[in-house]
Amino acid sequence: MKKKGDGQLSLFHLTWPIFLEVFLFMLMGLADTFMLSALSDDAVSGVGAANQYIHIAILILEVVGNGAAIVVSQYLGSRRYFEAARISALAVTMNLAVGLIMSMVFFFGSSHVMTMMNLKGEVLVHAQSYLVIIGSFIFLQAIINALAAVIRVHGWTKQTMYVSLGMNILHVVLNYGLIFGNLGLPELGVQGAAISSVISRALAVLVFFWLLYQVMEVHLKLEYYFTYSKEYVRKILNIGLPSAFEQVLYQFCQIVFLYYATYLGAEALAARQYAMNISMFTYLFAMAIGMGTAIIIGRFVGAGKKEEAYQQLWLSVRAAFIFTITMVIVVMIFRKPLMGMFTDNLEVIKIGASVLALSILLETGRTMNIVVINSLRASGDARFPVKIGFLSMVCMSLPLGYFFVFVLDWGLIGIWLAISADEWVRAIIVYFRWKSRKWERYALVPSTEQKEAK
Repeated sequence: MKKKGDGQLSLFHLTWPIFLEVFLFMLMGLADTFMLSALSDDAVSGVGAANQYIHIAILILEVVGNGAAIVVSQYLGSRRYFEAARISALAVTMNLAVGLIMSMVFFFGSSHVMTMMNLKGEVLVHAQSYLVIIGSFIFLQAIINALAAVIRVHGWTKQTMYVSLGMNILHVVLNYGLIFGNLGLPELGVQGAAISSVISRALAVLVFFWLLYQVMEVHLKLEYYFTYSKEYVRKILNIGLPSAFEQVLYQFCQIVFLYYATYLGAEALAARQYAMNISMFTYLFAMAIGMGTAIIIGRFVGAGKKEEAYQQLWLSVRAAFIFTITMVIVVMIFRKPLMGMFTDNLEVIKIGASVLALSILLETGRTMNIVVINSLRASGDARFPVKIGFLSMVCMSLPLGYFFVFVLDWGLIGIWLAISADEWVRAIIVYFRWKSRKWERYALVPSTEQKEAK
């Protein structure tokens, strides 16, 4: 009988479910923003500020999820299914432990961290009430991250997409009931949106566990969840820690930029949140292609097929650019009506539309980064993106943003230009990194192990 991990994986068949899954994940955040905008711009700003910390928490949780995905992918490529199963179980336990610790931190520290953000009045109240609920149950997202990552690298991207679909439908229905007091449910406003997210994630955890046992080539025993392996932990963390740290650096910069924006006024703060929600859809397909390409390249590298891995990257970059540029053109043409979907405040619409006009500059660089950096990680070369990220994001874009906003007085446009400069500097560097083929030396499953496995 042919094993589930065997055979050639198709980029298209992997990517379209990932595309829909990521789209649905973004839709979850958009549903919150859209529904909360009916309450007030302050509610949207508060939730947007709180979500900066949630995003950082999720990225930290991806240390194990991303690391395990790459390690499992390479072991599947070398047909070592028993090791892949043990790594998968260990990853779930590791992420749950980290998630529980983070849940306690949010429960006791939510009020303090939001006060530090220079938020005031109703914006601060909304941010604190949202963060304490979402943050206290972040351990659910920890389990989801680990389970979904492992299931995807087995090629079951369609199944994870179906779970996201169900989770989002439930989330929107509960939002409708808990935010506005419909369907016989209490009217809880911002807190209702948070409770809705928690319930939908809890149910998703149950379904993901069921899928895990369906997809594995080797039956998962209970003891695998509690069996420590120094070798497996080291390999997971060697990929996961640099991957997550690079993303944490990015989100840290976004928090600093948010801090800059708080000095530009309530309209600029709201415009930033709306524009970011719209912008997410311009690089959505690049994210899907990046994730799908990482799965394929991980398999190729594990099987020792490095030339196939090298060529796959260029095919994926071309596909991602075609979609991104198409979406950017649509956003630039309809930027004012898109902003008008969220607010009728003319000043907010004007500010948001002005930064969306810069999408062609920002999103093309971001697309290159998403696809190439995902591929570098999949090959095992996870530390290089962190090094260039620190130099470009922290050392260049933050001072540049400060100069644009507070010296040249360019407002929110200055923040967008600083982010664009960072994306393009990193895009050019990672392009030449892949072309140099230095990533080939970082395979996690050495060729001697591949021969032994055969």
